[in-house]
Amino acid sequence: MKKTLALALAVVMSLGLLAGCGNSGEKNPGSSGSGSTPNTSASNPGGSSNPANSIPEAPAGGGTVGVCIYKFDDAFMTTYRNSLEEILEGKGYKVTVVDGNNDQAKQNEQINNFITQGVDALIINPVMTSAADQIITTVKDANIPTVLINREPTAEQMAAYDKLVYVGCDARQSGTMQGELILDTATGGDINGDGVIKYIMIQGDPENIDAQYRTEFSVKALEDAGKKVEQLNLTRGDWDRNRGQEIAANDLAQFGDQIEVIFCNNDDMAIGALQAIQQAGRKVNEDIYLVGVDALDAALNEVQAGNMTGTVLNDAVGQATAAVAEMEKLLGGATYSSGNQSVYVDYVKVTPENVSEFMK
Repeated sequence: MKKTLALALAVVMSLGLLAGCGNSGEKNPGSSGSGSTPNTSASNPGGSSNPANSIPEAPAGGGTVGVCIYKFDDAFMTTYRNSLEEILEGKGYKVTVVDGNNDQAKQNEQINNFITQGVDALIINPVMTSAADQIITTVKDANIPTVLINREPTAEQMAAYDKLVYVGCDARQSGTMQGELILDTATGGDINGDGVIKYIMIQGDPENIDAQYRTEFSVKALEDAGKKVEQLNLTRGDWDRNRGQEIAANDLAQFGDQIEVIFCNNDDMAIGALQAIQQAGRKVNEDIYLVGVDALDAALNEVQAGNMTGTVLNDAVGQATAAVAEMEKLLGGATYSSGNQSVYVDYVKVTPENVSEFMK
Protein backbone atom coordinates (compact mmCIF):
# COMPACT_ATOMS: atom_id res chain seq x y z
CA MET A 1 0.00 0.00 0.00
CA LYS A 2 2.82 2.38 0.95
CA LYS A 3 4.62 1.57 -2.29
CA THR A 4 1.45 2.33 -4.29
CA LEU A 5 1.00 5.70 -2.56
CA ALA A 6 4.65 6.61 -3.14
CA LEU A 7 4.35 5.82 -6.82
CA ALA A 8 1.16 7.88 -7.11
CA LEU A 9 2.80 10.82 -5.37
CA ALA A 10 5.79 10.62 -7.70
CA VAL A 11 3.51 10.71 -10.73
CA VAL A 12 1.67 13.77 -9.41
CA MET A 13 4.94 15.59 -8.70
CA SER A 14 6.26 14.77 -12.16
CA LEU A 15 3.13 16.12 -13.81
CA GLY A 16 3.40 19.29 -11.73
CA LEU A 17 6.97 19.82 -12.84
CA LEU A 18 6.04 19.33 -16.48
CA ALA A 19 3.14 21.78 -16.20
CA GLY A 20 5.51 24.41 -14.84
CA CYS A 21 7.73 24.26 -17.93
CA GLY A 22 5.26 25.52 -20.54
CA ASN A 23 5.35 28.68 -22.71
CA SER A 24 9.08 29.18 -22.85
CA GLY A 25 9.23 31.50 -25.90
CA GLU A 26 11.89 34.19 -25.61
CA LYS A 27 10.88 37.74 -26.49
CA ASN A 28 12.57 39.71 -29.26
CA PRO A 29 11.78 43.40 -28.76
CA GLY A 30 12.00 45.75 -31.72
CA SER A 31 13.24 49.31 -31.81
CA SER A 32 11.68 52.68 -32.45
CA GLY A 33 12.54 53.91 -35.90
CA SER A 34 12.30 57.59 -35.05
CA GLY A 35 13.73 57.98 -31.59
CA SER A 36 16.37 56.85 -29.18
CA THR A 37 14.05 54.95 -26.84
CA PRO A 38 13.96 51.23 -27.68
CA ASN A 39 10.45 49.84 -27.86
CA THR A 40 8.49 46.73 -28.62
CA SER A 41 5.75 46.18 -31.14
CA ALA A 42 2.19 45.53 -30.04
CA SER A 43 2.25 42.45 -32.24
CA ASN A 44 5.31 41.08 -30.40
CA PRO A 45 5.50 43.02 -27.13
CA GLY A 46 7.44 42.45 -23.95
CA GLY A 47 10.96 41.66 -22.95
CA SER A 48 12.46 39.63 -20.15
CA SER A 49 15.01 41.17 -17.84
CA ASN A 50 16.77 37.82 -18.14
CA PRO A 51 16.38 36.49 -21.71
CA ALA A 52 17.54 33.04 -20.58
CA ASN A 53 14.38 32.66 -18.51
CA SER A 54 11.00 31.81 -19.96
CA ILE A 55 8.04 34.18 -19.71
CA PRO A 56 5.49 32.50 -17.42
CA GLU A 57 2.07 31.89 -18.87
CA ALA A 58 -0.45 34.66 -18.20
CA PRO A 59 -3.19 33.92 -15.67
CA ALA A 60 -6.72 33.24 -16.87
CA GLY A 61 -8.18 36.34 -15.19
CA GLY A 62 -10.26 36.80 -12.09
CA GLY A 63 -8.02 39.22 -10.19
CA THR A 64 -8.62 42.82 -9.19
CA VAL A 65 -7.38 45.74 -11.28
CA GLY A 66 -7.26 49.42 -10.40
CA VAL A 67 -7.39 51.84 -13.33
CA CYS A 68 -6.42 55.49 -12.88
CA ILE A 69 -7.44 57.92 -15.66
CA TYR A 70 -6.08 61.46 -15.65
CA LYS A 71 -9.56 62.89 -16.20
CA PHE A 72 -12.86 61.46 -17.39
CA ASP A 73 -13.97 64.44 -19.49
CA ASP A 74 -11.44 63.75 -22.24
CA ALA A 75 -13.08 62.33 -25.36
CA PHE A 76 -10.21 60.05 -26.34
CA MET A 77 -9.60 58.73 -22.82
CA THR A 78 -13.34 58.06 -22.48
CA THR A 79 -13.13 55.68 -25.45
CA TYR A 80 -9.93 54.20 -24.02
CA ARG A 81 -11.24 53.58 -20.49
CA ASN A 82 -14.50 52.14 -21.76
CA SER A 83 -12.49 49.71 -23.89
CA LEU A 84 -10.31 48.80 -20.91
CA GLU A 85 -13.33 48.08 -18.74
CA GLU A 86 -14.99 45.97 -21.42
CA ILE A 87 -11.86 43.90 -22.11
CA LEU A 88 -10.94 43.39 -18.45
CA GLU A 89 -14.46 42.50 -17.34
CA GLY A 90 -14.78 40.16 -20.30
CA LYS A 91 -11.72 38.33 -19.00
CA GLY A 92 -13.19 37.98 -15.53
CA TYR A 93 -11.33 40.73 -13.70
CA LYS A 94 -12.92 42.92 -11.07
CA VAL A 95 -12.22 46.47 -12.26
CA THR A 96 -12.40 49.82 -10.51
CA VAL A 97 -11.80 52.94 -12.63
CA VAL A 98 -11.20 56.31 -10.96
CA ASP A 99 -11.16 59.88 -12.24
CA GLY A 100 -8.08 61.93 -11.40
CA ASN A 101 -9.86 65.19 -12.30
CA ASN A 102 -6.60 66.40 -13.86
CA ASP A 103 -5.14 66.63 -10.34
CA GLN A 104 -1.88 64.75 -9.76
CA ALA A 105 -2.15 64.93 -5.96
CA LYS A 106 -5.60 63.33 -6.16
CA GLN A 107 -4.31 60.61 -8.46
CA ASN A 108 -1.41 59.87 -6.11
CA GLU A 109 -3.95 59.33 -3.34
CA GLN A 110 -6.01 57.04 -5.59
CA ILE A 111 -2.93 54.94 -6.37
CA ASN A 112 -2.16 54.61 -2.66
CA ASN A 113 -5.78 53.63 -1.98
CA PHE A 114 -5.62 50.89 -4.59
CA ILE A 115 -2.41 49.59 -3.05
CA THR A 116 -3.99 49.57 0.41
CA GLN A 117 -6.98 47.68 -1.00
CA GLY A 118 -4.60 45.02 -2.34
CA VAL A 119 -5.31 45.15 -6.07
CA ASP A 120 -3.41 42.65 -8.17
CA ALA A 121 -2.39 45.13 -10.87
CA LEU A 122 -2.59 48.80 -11.78
CA ILE A 123 -3.16 50.55 -15.10
CA ILE A 124 -2.28 54.21 -14.78
CA ASN A 125 -2.78 57.15 -17.14
CA PRO A 126 -0.68 59.77 -15.31
CA VAL A 127 -2.04 63.26 -14.86
CA MET A 128 1.46 64.65 -15.31
CA THR A 129 4.40 62.98 -17.02
CA SER A 130 6.64 64.82 -14.56
CA ALA A 131 5.10 62.77 -11.76
CA ALA A 132 6.40 59.52 -13.24
CA ASP A 133 9.26 59.14 -10.76
CA GLN A 134 6.92 59.34 -7.80
CA ILE A 135 4.39 56.96 -9.35
CA ILE A 136 7.06 54.42 -10.26
CA THR A 137 8.61 54.56 -6.78
CA THR A 138 5.18 54.03 -5.20
CA VAL A 139 4.23 50.97 -7.25
CA LYS A 140 7.74 49.50 -6.98
CA ASP A 141 7.70 49.78 -3.18
CA ALA A 142 4.34 47.99 -3.20
CA ASN A 143 5.63 45.39 -5.71
CA ILE A 144 2.51 45.78 -7.87
CA PRO A 145 2.65 44.99 -11.61
CA THR A 146 1.86 48.25 -13.37
CA VAL A 147 1.04 49.35 -16.91
CA LEU A 148 1.39 53.06 -17.71
CA ILE A 149 -0.72 54.30 -20.60
CA ASN A 150 -1.05 57.34 -22.87
CA ARG A 151 1.66 59.47 -21.23
CA GLU A 152 5.13 58.02 -21.56
CA PRO A 153 7.93 58.46 -19.03
CA THR A 154 11.54 58.27 -20.14
CA ALA A 155 13.27 54.93 -20.53
CA GLU A 156 15.55 55.90 -17.65
CA GLN A 157 12.60 56.47 -15.35
CA MET A 158 10.94 53.17 -16.22
CA ALA A 159 14.19 51.25 -15.77
CA ALA A 160 13.80 51.70 -12.01
CA TYR A 161 11.17 48.92 -11.90
CA ASP A 162 11.14 45.73 -13.95
CA LYS A 163 7.44 45.01 -13.35
CA LEU A 164 6.51 48.16 -15.22
CA VAL A 165 5.64 48.65 -18.91
CA TYR A 166 4.31 51.53 -20.98
CA VAL A 167 1.69 51.00 -23.69
CA GLY A 168 0.86 53.77 -26.12
CA CYS A 169 1.76 55.20 -29.48
CA ASP A 170 4.90 56.93 -30.70
CA ALA A 171 3.65 60.51 -30.93
CA ARG A 172 6.42 61.38 -33.36
CA GLN A 173 4.62 59.18 -35.88
CA SER A 174 1.32 61.04 -35.40
CA GLY A 175 3.00 64.41 -35.88
CA THR A 176 4.73 63.22 -39.03
CA MET A 177 1.42 61.94 -40.39
CA GLN A 178 -0.23 65.30 -39.73
CA GLY A 179 2.46 66.97 -41.79
CA GLU A 180 2.01 64.38 -44.54
CA LEU A 181 -1.73 65.08 -44.64
CA ILE A 182 -0.90 68.71 -45.44
CA LEU A 183 1.74 67.76 -48.03
CA ASP A 184 -0.80 65.52 -49.76
CA THR A 185 -3.25 68.40 -50.37
CA ALA A 186 -3.66 70.01 -53.79
CA THR A 187 -1.41 72.95 -52.84
CA GLY A 188 0.94 71.07 -50.51
CA GLY A 189 -0.13 73.47 -47.78
CA ASP A 190 0.90 76.65 -49.61
CA ILE A 191 -2.56 77.93 -50.48
CA ASN A 192 -1.53 81.42 -51.59
CA GLY A 193 1.47 80.16 -53.54
CA ASP A 194 4.02 82.48 -51.94
CA GLY A 195 6.44 79.65 -51.18
CA VAL A 196 5.86 79.70 -47.42
CA ILE A 197 3.35 77.63 -45.44
CA LYS A 198 2.01 79.83 -42.67
CA TYR A 199 0.38 78.01 -39.79
CA ILE A 200 -0.87 78.22 -36.24
CA MET A 201 -0.38 75.42 -33.73
CA ILE A 202 -2.96 74.59 -31.08
CA GLN A 203 -1.05 72.50 -28.59
CA GLY A 204 -2.41 70.16 -25.94
CA ASP A 205 -0.43 70.30 -22.71
CA PRO A 206 3.15 71.40 -23.44
CA GLU A 207 4.35 69.31 -20.49
CA ASN A 208 2.97 66.20 -22.20
CA ILE A 209 5.43 64.35 -24.45
CA ASP A 210 2.71 63.58 -27.02
CA ALA A 211 1.95 67.28 -27.36
CA GLN A 212 5.63 68.08 -27.69
CA TYR A 213 6.26 65.47 -30.38
CA ARG A 214 3.10 66.23 -32.38
CA THR A 215 4.00 69.92 -32.36
CA GLU A 216 7.57 69.26 -33.46
CA PHE A 217 7.16 66.47 -35.98
CA SER A 218 4.13 67.87 -37.84
CA VAL A 219 6.22 70.86 -38.86
CA LYS A 220 9.37 68.77 -39.34
CA ALA A 221 7.55 66.70 -41.97
CA LEU A 222 6.97 69.87 -43.98
CA GLU A 223 10.56 71.01 -43.59
CA ASP A 224 11.94 67.58 -44.46
CA ALA A 225 9.94 67.78 -47.69
CA GLY A 226 11.75 71.02 -48.55
CA LYS A 227 8.93 73.38 -47.59
CA LYS A 228 9.49 76.77 -45.99
CA VAL A 229 7.26 77.34 -42.98
CA GLU A 230 6.31 80.23 -40.74
CA GLN A 231 4.64 79.80 -37.37
CA LEU A 232 2.22 82.63 -36.77
CA ASN A 233 1.24 81.49 -33.29
CA LEU A 234 1.47 78.56 -30.87
CA THR A 235 -1.02 78.42 -28.01
CA ARG A 236 -1.76 75.92 -25.27
CA GLY A 237 -5.23 74.44 -25.67
CA ASP A 238 -5.18 71.72 -22.98
CA TRP A 239 -6.82 69.18 -25.34
CA ASP A 240 -10.13 71.07 -24.88
CA ARG A 241 -12.70 71.77 -27.62
CA ASN A 242 -13.77 75.12 -26.20
CA ARG A 243 -10.15 76.23 -25.95
CA GLY A 244 -9.59 75.16 -29.54
CA GLN A 245 -12.49 77.31 -30.68
CA GLU A 246 -11.33 80.29 -28.62
CA ILE A 247 -7.70 80.10 -29.79
CA ALA A 248 -8.61 79.66 -33.45
CA ALA A 249 -11.10 82.53 -33.30
CA ASN A 250 -8.50 84.86 -31.78
CA ASP A 251 -5.83 83.85 -34.28
CA LEU A 252 -8.16 84.13 -37.27
CA ALA A 253 -9.12 87.62 -36.13
CA GLN A 254 -5.45 88.58 -35.70
CA PHE A 255 -3.85 86.94 -38.73
CA GLY A 256 -6.78 86.54 -41.11
CA ASP A 257 -5.96 85.10 -44.53
CA GLN A 258 -2.30 84.66 -43.60
CA ILE A 259 -3.27 81.41 -41.87
CA GLU A 260 -3.06 78.54 -44.34
CA VAL A 261 -2.89 75.60 -41.91
CA ILE A 262 -4.21 74.95 -38.41
CA PHE A 263 -2.43 72.08 -36.67
CA CYS A 264 -4.21 70.73 -33.59
CA ASN A 265 -2.64 68.18 -31.25
CA ASN A 266 -5.98 66.39 -30.95
CA ASP A 267 -9.39 66.18 -32.60
CA ASP A 268 -11.35 67.86 -29.83
CA MET A 269 -9.36 71.07 -30.29
CA ALA A 270 -9.65 70.67 -34.08
CA ILE A 271 -13.43 70.46 -33.87
CA GLY A 272 -13.40 73.64 -31.78
CA ALA A 273 -11.13 75.27 -34.35
CA LEU A 274 -13.54 74.21 -37.10
CA GLN A 275 -16.32 76.13 -35.40
CA ALA A 276 -14.16 79.26 -35.43
CA ILE A 277 -13.18 78.70 -39.07
CA GLN A 278 -16.80 78.45 -40.12
CA GLN A 279 -17.77 81.49 -38.05
CA ALA A 280 -15.00 83.43 -39.79
CA GLY A 281 -16.43 82.51 -43.20
CA ARG A 282 -13.45 80.35 -44.17
CA LYS A 283 -13.74 77.01 -45.97
CA VAL A 284 -11.57 74.03 -45.06
CA ASN A 285 -9.67 72.52 -48.00
CA GLU A 286 -10.33 75.65 -50.06
CA ASP A 287 -8.71 78.56 -48.22
CA ILE A 288 -7.42 76.82 -45.08
CA TYR A 289 -6.37 73.34 -43.96
CA LEU A 290 -7.20 71.71 -40.61
CA VAL A 291 -5.80 68.50 -39.10
CA GLY A 292 -6.14 66.75 -35.76
CA VAL A 293 -5.27 63.47 -34.04
CA ASP A 294 -7.41 60.70 -32.50
CA ALA A 295 -10.01 59.91 -35.20
CA LEU A 296 -12.89 60.60 -32.83
CA ASP A 297 -16.31 59.85 -34.30
CA ALA A 298 -17.10 63.56 -34.53
CA ALA A 299 -13.85 64.21 -36.40
CA LEU A 300 -14.45 61.30 -38.79
CA ASN A 301 -17.82 62.83 -39.64
CA GLU A 302 -16.14 66.17 -40.38
CA VAL A 303 -13.46 64.56 -42.54
CA GLN A 304 -16.14 62.76 -44.53
CA ALA A 305 -18.10 66.01 -44.91
CA GLY A 306 -15.01 67.84 -46.15
CA ASN A 307 -14.78 70.04 -43.07
CA MET A 308 -11.43 68.66 -41.89
CA THR A 309 -8.43 67.94 -44.10
CA GLY A 310 -7.75 64.77 -42.14
CA THR A 311 -6.95 63.24 -38.81
CA VAL A 312 -4.72 60.49 -37.44
CA LEU A 313 -6.18 57.39 -35.82
CA ASN A 314 -5.03 57.05 -32.24
CA ASP A 315 -6.22 53.47 -31.75
CA ALA A 316 -7.83 53.46 -28.30
CA VAL A 317 -9.17 49.91 -28.64
CA GLY A 318 -5.83 48.59 -29.91
CA GLN A 319 -3.98 50.29 -27.08
CA ALA A 320 -6.45 49.02 -24.46
CA THR A 321 -6.07 45.49 -25.85
CA ALA A 322 -2.26 45.75 -25.70
CA ALA A 323 -2.37 47.23 -22.19
CA VAL A 324 -4.40 44.29 -20.88
CA ALA A 325 -2.13 41.82 -22.67
CA GLU A 326 0.97 43.38 -21.05
CA MET A 327 -0.73 43.45 -17.65
CA GLU A 328 -1.45 39.73 -17.92
CA LYS A 329 2.16 39.02 -18.77
CA LEU A 330 3.23 40.92 -15.66
CA LEU A 331 0.71 39.01 -13.57
CA GLY A 332 2.13 35.82 -15.03
CA GLY A 333 5.58 36.75 -13.73
CA ALA A 334 7.13 38.54 -16.72
CA THR A 335 9.69 41.26 -16.13
CA TYR A 336 11.02 43.91 -18.50
CA SER A 337 14.62 44.88 -19.07
CA SER A 338 15.80 48.47 -19.21
CA GLY A 339 15.19 49.97 -22.63
CA ASN A 340 12.52 47.40 -23.53
CA GLN A 341 9.61 48.76 -21.51
CA SER A 342 7.61 50.56 -24.21
CA VAL A 343 5.00 48.87 -26.40
CA TYR A 344 3.75 50.98 -29.30
CA VAL A 345 0.57 50.68 -31.36
CA ASP A 346 0.80 52.26 -34.81
CA TYR A 347 -1.11 55.39 -35.83
CA VAL A 348 -2.99 55.48 -39.15
CA LYS A 349 -3.64 58.46 -41.44
CA VAL A 350 -7.33 59.16 -42.04
CA THR A 351 -8.27 61.03 -45.21
CA PRO A 352 -11.49 61.70 -47.13
CA GLU A 353 -10.52 58.74 -49.33
CA ASN A 354 -10.31 56.15 -46.53
CA VAL A 355 -12.42 57.66 -43.75
CA SER A 356 -15.33 55.27 -44.39
CA GLU A 357 -13.10 52.38 -43.26
CA PHE A 358 -12.97 53.84 -39.74
CA MET A 359 -16.61 54.85 -39.31
CA LYS A 360 -18.93 52.68 -37.25
